Amino acid sequence: MTKNTRTVIILLVIAVLIAVIPVAALRGAEFGGSDDAGSVMVEEIHGEYEPWFTPVLETALGGELPGELESLIFCVQTGIGVGVIAFFMGRFVERRKWMKKTGEEDAPY
Repeated sequence: MTKNTRTVIILLVIAVLIAVIPVAALRGAEFGGSDDAGSVMVEEIHGEYEPWFTPVLETALGGELPGELESLIFCVQTGIGVGVIAFFMGRFVERRKWMKKTGEEDAPY
């Protein structure tokens, strides 16, 4: 195993531990999000508050999702978005390198 492979594995294990330890240590804790805080504040100001719609997953599952699962889904969504942005930025960088290499750096796109 090379030094880089070992470093990547160690960093992945640390990342997993950072995600798992707080969830395991705080078993009964409530992780409220900004959606909950916003609806509570609107209810305090205007009295009766009725949401416009119910979330799709809550309707499909017949109940509210745990906060940890919502966070996980949000993180996966963020990771996909970052992956797409990084892919296209990498394409642009590689295109510029290729154009410099072939002598077309001043050519219009």
